[in-house]
Amino acid sequence: MRLPARHLFSAAVASTLLTGCFSGAAAEGGGDGKRVRVAMMQPPRSGLSPLSDDAFKLSRWSTAETLVKLDADGDAEPALATGWQQSGRTWTFEIREGVTFHDGTELDAEAVVRSLTTAATASPKPRILDGVELTAKARDSDTVTVTTADEDPLVPQRLSSPQLSVLAAKAYTGKTVNPVGAGTGPFELTEVDGTSSATLDRYDAYWGGRAKSPGIDVKFVPDGTARAAALRSGEADIVEAVPVSQAALLDEDLITEVPMPRTNTLYLNTEKGVFKDAALRAAAREAIDAESIVKGVYEGRADVAEGLLGPALPWAAELRSGVKRTAAAEPDGQAVTIGTFTDRAELPEVAATLQQQLQKAGFKVKLDVREYANIESDALAGEFDAFILSRATVLDSGDPAAYLYSDFASDGSFNISQLADAQVDAALRKAGGTGTGEARRKAVVAAEAAVLGTDAAVPMLHERVIQGDAAGVVDAAHDPRERELVTADTYVK
Repeated sequence: MRLPARHLFSAAVASTLLTGCFSGAAAEGGGDGKRVRVAMMQPPRSGLSPLSDDAFKLSRWSTAETLVKLDADGDAEPALATGWQQSGRTWTFEIREGVTFHDGTELDAEAVVRSLTTAATASPKPRILDGVELTAKARDSDTVTVTTADEDPLVPQRLSSPQLSVLAAKAYTGKTVNPVGAGTGPFELTEVDGTSSATLDRYDAYWGGRAKSPGIDVKFVPDGTARAAALRSGEADIVEAVPVSQAALLDEDLITEVPMPRTNTLYLNTEKGVFKDAALRAAAREAIDAESIVKGVYEGRADVAEGLLGPALPWAAELRSGVKRTAAAEPDGQAVTIGTFTDRAELPEVAATLQQQLQKAGFKVKLDVREYANIESDALAGEFDAFILSRATVLDSGDPAAYLYSDFASDGSFNISQLADAQVDAALRKAGGTGTGEARRKAVVAAEAAVLGTDAAVPMLHERVIQGDAAGVVDAAHDPRERELVTADTYVK
């Protein structure tokens, strides 16, 4: 494939800028392998607080752990809890013995209750607890009960969210939750340098066995070209989120492509502005040519969306039926502003393509493109007519009901569309309250159809994970949920 000159030039510049970024990090440690040098896409947004999306960094570095983890099918399995059982609204969890935090203190029921209570009473709450009232109590030193206001079949899956990580008491002594030296995982977070880097060392007393690598050195590199250049030049061992435009510049043996539950969606503001009119939202939907975006921006490394839930959840396509939609009106030169962010390299190009498509349909379109940290609050406050977001659909619980509630319920914490629709709310409540299995999957698809019928969100494409691993990397995780990256089994030859 012939690459545009801009890709080649920017790659050369990025390689120059990044030289020395990981200087010295590959030195031998402990005599059994090298430290793993990782180039991460997004810098911390909230000081690595587990109550924010930063929790997924803690999870990907294997430093903070949860009571429960998910298997490949999204089913709950033991982690810091060894077992659990349900009785109505209450779940009882047995806490694993012999676990210590990185500061040497022991894991017990009180520590679990402290972490869960902090999360459940936070403002805003972690999105996995949207619409959920949760109370944790210690029954004895190694047993915790978790009670919800309504019977909730997904409590174990919810407790697998990295935002509900269990940390030592020291993490909660300040105004914010500080995870440094407070986790239970195979790697201890020892140092954080703002939004530029983080350092983790092996924790030899880890309950699950000694990690194969002596540590992890993380650099936050928002520029996708620079991340790819770090892999190409040997400056990084593992690079997350390689941009599509850079994948063709890398040796195919160094990249792994995995379909993931992540949807690139255009959120339309239903509360105010041009798209308060459902007919104009329908006009925007009809103007979008997602296939041309997949081919032109993603170079075919994505799937055209049929709904909010993509091929990572094959049952959604099997259960999906038609959606009743509003007829489109003529835009007649209506002016709209579309926001998006630079952290995912493809999104500005998606925005530019959408601008052309909507203008062709009769809208006047202005773009506002910034780093995510500088635009998220405006997006959540409804400051844009439309917003392009790359959104993971099962990131927290392995179940899409939490994502749908967070993004489209009247009181959802991530309701960029400002949607307040009684029928949608009812469908979301039904999906969230239905037991696991086929019945729940049908309820989820029905909720998806209710959302799509409002045109509050126009799904465009489903992304794939493109991860770069240097030739010497062994057993790096390739996780479509983006929860794991460097594990206890990961090392560099």
